[in-house]
Amino acid sequence: MMDWLRDNMWAAWLTIAAVLGLAELASLDFTLLMLAAGALTAAGVAAIFPGLLWLQIVVGLVTAAAMLAAIRPMIVRKIHHGQELKTGSAHVIGKSGLVVKEIHPDGGGSIRLGGELWTARPYDEVSTIPPGTRVEVMSIDGATAVVYPVSDPLHHQLGNTEPPKPSDPPQT
Repeated sequence: MMDWLRDNMWAAWLTIAAVLGLAELASLDFTLLMLAAGALTAAGVAAIFPGLLWLQIVVGLVTAAAMLAAIRPMIVRKIHHGQELKTGSAHVIGKSGLVVKEIHPDGGGSIRLGGELWTARPYDEVSTIPPGTRVEVMSIDGATAVVYPVSDPLHHQLGNTEPPKPSDPPQT
């Protein structure tokens, strides 16, 4: 048994690397993964220099230490401090859109939001928001955007359908 192990030390290092890699799946801390990388390099050294166990250990330890010091912090920082992934309709909350069909408290209105057409209703459930008004999405209720106006309607101030001329005084 000892003769086989001495002749096939690369297989022992490879087994250690595989066990550490599988154990990493349970911990998800990336420490065992870095140790597995060290064992993997030790397996490579064992394949090239089968009789130099001390060299295999030193190269494996140096590799694992370098991975723990340099690579693991970058991976952990990227995972824990990365941008939060918003899925489903949550990605539109806080975005602004444009009313394309008048929004009534009883529904039926629609907005253009990021190139998509969404049904919409007002946030306060008493307002009517005219077309051309810039709105912000407060929440999503089913497939309906719950919105509130963030600016005056474009080209629809006080019932006018014509855009104001630069020479016209502002209407109050």
